[in-house]
Amino acid sequence: MALMNNQPTPPSSGSVTDSSSAQATLKSKNPLRRLYDWTLHWATTPYALPALVLLSFAESSFFPIPPDVLLMAICFAVPKQWLRLAFWCTLASVVGGLLGYFIGWGLWDLVGQPIVRFYHGESVVEAVRIWYHEFGFWGVFAAALTPIPYKVFTIASGMMRFELMPFIFASILGRGLRFFMVAGLIRIFGKTIKPFLEKHFELAVTALLAAAVLGFVAIKWL
Repeated sequence: MALMNNQPTPPSSGSVTDSSSAQATLKSKNPLRRLYDWTLHWATTPYALPALVLLSFAESSFFPIPPDVLLMAICFAVPKQWLRLAFWCTLASVVGGLLGYFIGWGLWDLVGQPIVRFYHGESVVEAVRIWYHEFGFWGVFAAALTPIPYKVFTIASGMMRFELMPFIFASILGRGLRFFMVAGLIRIFGKTIKPFLEKHFELAVTALLAAAVLGFVAIKWL
C-alpha cells in the first residue's frame, strides 16, 4: 500500500524527538506540552503518514481537531518531504469532504443534523445557505482555505444539493493552498519557527483555538 511505503525518515539524534525529549515528555506536567511532544514522537514513526491521512479525512466531516498541527509536526521532523505530506493531507481532506457532502445529501436527518447540533451550528448552516446563494463556488473555497469550519460547509453542501464538481474543485483549491502553504512555511522557516513554537506553545494553541472560534463567528456575520 502506497501509504505504508516510503515513510518519513526519523530525524537525527539532535531532534526534539530523541530520547531526551521523550524523557522530558514523560516528566512534563503540562498536558498541552505532553500532547505536542507525543505528536512529534508519532511524526517520526511508520504511522506518521497514515495518522495524518486519517486525521485529515475525519476533520473534513466530523472530527474537531484540524490536521494542520500534525502536518506541522511531521514537517518539522522531515522538512524535505513537505510536498508529499501536503499532497496527502490535501487529498485525504478532499475525500473526507466528499464524505461530509454525502452525509448532508443522504443522511442529513440521521447523521448530518446531529453533527451540526454537536457543534452548535444550526444558525451557521442557515448562514451557509445565504453564502451559497450569494457566492456559490467562492463560499466553499473560503471555507476550505480559512479557519471557517470546513466540515459545516461539506455537510451543508450536500444537504443543499450544491453542484458536486464545483464543490470538489473549490475544495481541492482551498485545501491545497492551505496545506501547501503551511508545509511550505515550515520547510522555509522551520528552524526559526520551531524554537518559538516550543517556547510559547500554549500561546500558539490559544491562537489556533481563537481562529477556530472566529471561523464560526465569520460564517454568522459575513
